[in-house]
Amino acid sequence: MVRRIRRLVVIMASGLAAGVLALGLTTPASATTSKPPPAGVDITGAGIAEPLHLRADTQPSQLAAVIDQVNFLGGAGQSSEPKKADLGPKYTIVVLSGDEPKQTFDLYPKATGGPRIYRPAKQPGSQQTTAGWFFGRLTMSETLRKAGVPLERQVDTVGGGAGGSERMIPEDSLDPAGNIDEAFSGFPRLLLVNVAVVLTITLGLAGIALLIRRRTR
Repeated sequence: MVRRIRRLVVIMASGLAAGVLALGLTTPASATTSKPPPAGVDITGAGIAEPLHLRADTQPSQLAAVIDQVNFLGGAGQSSEPKKADLGPKYTIVVLSGDEPKQTFDLYPKATGGPRIYRPAKQPGSQQTTAGWFFGRLTMSETLRKAGVPLERQVDTVGGGAGGSERMIPEDSLDPAGNIDEAFSGFPRLLLVNVAVVLTITLGLAGIALLIRRRTR
């Protein structure tokens, strides 16, 4: 009985030692596991003398905003190919993982009818995808401007969804003084109409009362 207990103790001790040794061997390996390379975006196009390099460690907010302009694209295009004259300036963005290009897109923030995106079939390396045209976000111009693209500031966009789900605020609706003047310009006419209605009702009631008085005599 004593021998059996000793054997069990030896076996348990051996197993515990093996477990500790395995843990000691695997811990350094997991600690030295390399981190994924940081994301980045390169931008080239009209008016840009040198490519703009956005990196996650230096410009995380601008990088995320630019990637957000294209991360909603599906498998098929949302629009037909527009006329070249309606596209305006083109800006090409290349999405990178570390220093390795992964995806590329052509952005047209000033296209007639709203921003457009073109996704080429040929992607960096040997990658292939479905070519297509897409409606872009109305925030595209401002996003590129904040990233360093030489575009005029655009303040009449409303933040929101993608592919034309945002809307433009009409300039006339931003003129409260004009709306107030227009509202008060019709006030005298409305007042005259109300007075006329009151007089008509009063005269009608007076006539009815006079007829009733004559008949009751």
